[in-house]
Amino acid sequence: MSEYLPEGKLISTQENINILHSPLLLKEAKNEEKILEARACICDSRHNLIVDLGSMKGVIPREDGALGIRDGSVRDIAVISRVNRPVSFVINDFKTDDRGVKYALLSRERAQKKCLDAYVSKLRCGDIVNARITHLENFGAFADIGCGIVALMPIDTISVSRIEHPRERFTVGMDIKAVIKSVENGRISLSHKELLGTWEENAASFTAGETVAGIVRSVENYGAFVELAPNLAGLAESKESVKTGQQASVYIKSIIPEKMKIKLIIIDTFDYKYNPQKPKYFCNAEHIDSFLYSPENCSKRIETIFT
Repeated sequence: MSEYLPEGKLISTQENINILHSPLLLKEAKNEEKILEARACICDSRHNLIVDLGSMKGVIPREDGALGIRDGSVRDIAVISRVNRPVSFVINDFKTDDRGVKYALLSRERAQKKCLDAYVSKLRCGDIVNARITHLENFGAFADIGCGIVALMPIDTISVSRIEHPRERFTVGMDIKAVIKSVENGRISLSHKELLGTWEENAASFTAGETVAGIVRSVENYGAFVELAPNLAGLAESKESVKTGQQASVYIKSIIPEKMKIKLIIIDTFDYKYNPQKPKYFCNAEHIDSFLYSPENCSKRIETIFT
């Protein structure tokens, strides 16, 4: 069982369940400083998290609730927001309350410190990691890359096809893959578009003469850009009443790899409510040094270099 996963990935594993329901195994886990997960059910008035371990109650004191709480660099919302969600922790000690009931004293901060030292601090640009979306803002998506340690994925790195908001691609809680884009002063920035395939890989799914589904991404005076896949868009001829964000049925006139162009005709459009699906990935590697999006024979070169 790998310890350094986004929060929520360990909680339903059989090993984690077995440990939580056995006081003897909990004691062994304490001695081994093993990272476990359970659900936080209450945040009390002093911002201590109460955790349901199954065999006993667990308590995460406020200052142990997250890296940065102790020194004030992280706000208490990082603790409060964990209620009704899985939390990673290690066991610090076992105590007995005023009624003589045994409980476990836990630390999420220590679990995050272990993850930071043994895993996150060793990540380099180009490494591909598992991540879980934690929240979405208009400027990007935040994702947990291990034990509740969160990194930002700027909106322009989510896909080649431009979007108005990350909710068009992701939902909170969605498990994704991401590439380490930069590491600066301990802050990690993520990218995603390099895993969604090159222009040619995406274009191979389409043939001239087909009518296919798409999403109108922008409307210009010379035509409308229609997304066929997250990393592929074509230009359609102008048509009255077409609006950005609409679902579209488009006829593919031509596919021109050397110009990296797909010419389309809009057949119909209608309003569309986004229902993001798990991304389709074209890369199964653990690391990439670079990503060439454009076809080799195309005069325009679009490439990401990870250094």
